[in-house]
Amino acid sequence: MKNCKLSPFPALILLLLLSSFQDDMATQKKFPLRVMCYNIHHAAPPANADKIDLDAIAKVINDQKPDLVALQEVDVNTKRSGSFNQTEELGKKTGLTAYFFKAIDFEGGGYGVAILSQYPVTATHRYPLPNDERNPGEPRVLGTATIMLPGKHEILFACTHLEAGGDSINRQLQMEAIPRLLQDVSIPIIIAGDFNAAPGSGVVRTLDNHFHRTCDPCEPTIPVNNPKRAIDFVAFSPQGHFKVKHHIVIAERHASDHLPVFAILEAEY
Repeated sequence: MKNCKLSPFPALILLLLLSSFQDDMATQKKFPLRVMCYNIHHAAPPANADKIDLDAIAKVINDQKPDLVALQEVDVNTKRSGSFNQTEELGKKTGLTAYFFKAIDFEGGGYGVAILSQYPVTATHRYPLPNDERNPGEPRVLGTATIMLPGKHEILFACTHLEAGGDSINRQLQMEAIPRLLQDVSIPIIIAGDFNAAPGSGVVRTLDNHFHRTCDPCEPTIPVNNPKRAIDFVAFSPQGHFKVKHHIVIAERHASDHLPVFAILEAEY
């Protein structure tokens, strides 16, 4: 019987493929992102609404050491909060880069949402959200920031605050508009905000159709004393890009009338 000698080429190809796979595994990194969502009630503590306590808000943020923060109900140069920019001041107090997205003109200044970021921001955009013509409500916006992570990986971080009125028509219109506004985004998205709607509502069902929440079920975020409803959420897309490593509603009852939400998402590159 003749000896059968294998060609060295298949074995060499196998070795090269194995080496390439090992190199890919070595370069893959699990990257954690610490994300906070906080409706700050223009920094007026519920127990003392005439006082502005921005230091209390900053402490809540600093205690969690977040990479990205979505803030709602932010005042800039308004009569009720004082002639200063809450967004800029919170940036200074937290060491994060700050961006404001005005929803309405209010008392000589602006009122809206803001984003704080530890990482470089390469672009921002403000999107007005719709209201029903027959049921006009307070204007609302979606603010977005393109975030450059280490390794030149980009994500889009979005912040919003939907209609707070009793009628859900505007909230639903606004929530339905958000996926349309972001439909051409080709990088992973994290969205956080006060949606003024609880799980099971049409608004949150629409959110869940396009994004994956960091909690299910979700702990309540309002009111701060004996909270009963979850309306503040962090969510992301695509679902497979991030893993939820941690989610908590922080029991901080002094600084705002909402409890802050904090999550750690792990991305693999």
